[in-house]
Amino acid sequence: MKPKLILAAMILSGSSHVLAAPAPVSDVASSSNTSKIESRLAALENMIKTRNLLQVELQQQLEVLQDEVNQLRGTTEEQGYKIGKMLQRQRELYQEIEDRVSVAYTPVVPTVTEGNDVPQVSISNDLSENEAYDRAVQLIMKDKRYDQAIPEFKSFLTNFPESVYIPNAHYWLGQLLMMKSEVSEAQSHFETVVTGYPDSNKRADAMLKLGTVYQKQNLIVKAKQTLQNLLSEYPDSTAAKLATDRLSKF
Repeated sequence: MKPKLILAAMILSGSSHVLAAPAPVSDVASSSNTSKIESRLAALENMIKTRNLLQVELQQQLEVLQDEVNQLRGTTEEQGYKIGKMLQRQRELYQEIEDRVSVAYTPVVPTVTEGNDVPQVSISNDLSENEAYDRAVQLIMKDKRYDQAIPEFKSFLTNFPESVYIPNAHYWLGQLLMMKSEVSEAQSHFETVVTGYPDSNKRADAMLKLGTVYQKQNLIVKAKQTLQNLLSEYPDSTAAKLATDRLSKF
């Protein structure tokens, strides 16, 4: 009996080993799933790190661009300030030139203007236009070549019909032509300033000169009316003070 019991025990023992054998397969599957999860997590971590690095790089680029924009803005503001100062200085130079020329042609005009009697001169941004006007004025102011200045101003009127200096050019032509006793043509230029350019800084002076032209032509009524209009429209100007003196002598 004992050998049979021993044999039965061995058979049972072997069958239990056979039944227990599949256990390692489950362990391998679990290990494989864990490995896949870890791989995916590692991939996600790499993606997050890459995204963070890109965000940092983009932020740095934005900061660099912002710095460049600030620098450009500062440069633009500085250039704008310099241009403004340059134009202001140019206005002052033009006004000084024209004041001196006015004194040269009108000895009775005081050399010192008062208060707000100094008008603002419009300045062009066109270099060739400025050069042409400067050249014509220089012929009067510096070179004293009055006859040569006349065609220069006439050429300027033709070449730059929309210029801000057009009323000034008409005014100086009127002055130059009066010096040559070409009264009728001078009258035409002064009338152009008075009737065509109501905002011109030369309009008050042109009205004064026009009154003188009418007086020379013995058009006393028109002369008086023109001077009275000058007093009414520009009561605080130097031209008005001169007009008062002239009216008292009619």
